Amino acid sequence: MTKESVVGADVTQLASEAGCHLFSGCGFPAPGLNEFEFKPIFTIGSIEFNKPMLLSFLCAFLVVAFFWAAFAKPKLLPGKLQLVGEIGYDFVKRSIVLETIGKKGEKYVPMLVSMFFFIWIMNIMSIIPFAQFPVMAAIAFPAGLAAVVWFTYMFLTFKTHGFVGGFKNLCWPSGIPGWVMFILVPIEFFSNIFVRPFTLAVRAFANMFAGHLLIVMFSIASWYLLSPSIGALYGSVSFVVTLALTAFELLVQFLQAYIFVMLASSYIAGALEEAH
Repeated sequence: MTKESVVGADVTQLASEAGCHLFSGCGFPAPGLNEFEFKPIFTIGSIEFNKPMLLSFLCAFLVVAFFWAAFAKPKLLPGKLQLVGEIGYDFVKRSIVLETIGKKGEKYVPMLVSMFFFIWIMNIMSIIPFAQFPVMAAIAFPAGLAAVVWFTYMFLTFKTHGFVGGFKNLCWPSGIPGWVMFILVPIEFFSNIFVRPFTLAVRAFANMFAGHLLIVMFSIASWYLLSPSIGALYGSVSFVVTLALTAFELLVQFLQAYIFVMLASSYIAGALEEAH
């Protein structure tokens, strides 16, 4: 098995070509970090484009194309596409942004709606044939989105409160006795400036990384356990587990997009709140 395998289907194909089954004398071709290594597909100048990059461009195009088609010519009586777009937009606006930020969050709704659907579609790529990879399982993508959130709430913090007031907003919790501030201020500073973007990125990355690896492992196991004898039973059980994990992953993919945007909204709300 080469290190350049890119999806579980590729590993399964290699195992099948070798006739690798439970009682064939070969070991289980367990997936590993090689599942997340991708060769460049093509290069433009010094920039190499691999599978996750192309999928991210595709996801961005799908989100833009959908909302453009849904709202380019809005009607008082919406058609099916506009209706779906309005439901999706209102869900993020009312259930996340306005609930977390309030009326002041109106101007940030387009950014957060775009972020929600972009993340969700990138996650869904893991179950799309020929794609079969959640783009958010590549750390660069959640890290990039977390950086966007970080720059947004840091900019709003200092724009709203000024230089001194911004640091007070980040480091000085309200309603806390002054004698404990010498402990809390460094903790709050480190947490709000460094820990927030780190955990925001790692949470989205780790869930997609683990989910993809589990699905790949049980997909390969379904083939590996398949044999003329009792292995067929084992293979069938593994296949059922694969289907169950895929269904569960659909829920996780949505929840990760929801949690990411909800946390982003809470950070923006903190940046806009009144001075202590």
